[in-house]
Amino acid sequence: MKCLRCGYCCNKYLVVVVDNPDLGISPNNLIVSKGNKPCKHLEGKNSGEYSCAIHNKDWYKETPCFLFGQIEKSEEEPCRLGVAVMEGKISI
Repeated sequence: MKCLRCGYCCNKYLVVVVDNPDLGISPNNLIVSKGNKPCKHLEGKNSGEYSCAIHNKDWYKETPCFLFGQIEKSEEEPCRLGVAVMEGKISI
């Protein structure tokens, strides 16, 4: 699935995230982003322009965010949720 950087997931989903990126993944360094405020690692201000401050970390591939996906035909298929946000069918 190709992320469209709409920001919906990082603003609305409840997910476990790494609190301090310098410490990486460890039991005492995980917090819950409750979906009532944006993920603390979200950068940007507009749909289509968001990015994640921790994507470049070696351990990022072990996070729920990296593992998130949809049933798609190929990795290049755009995120259906992102399409809906970008078309104004869903708001953040």
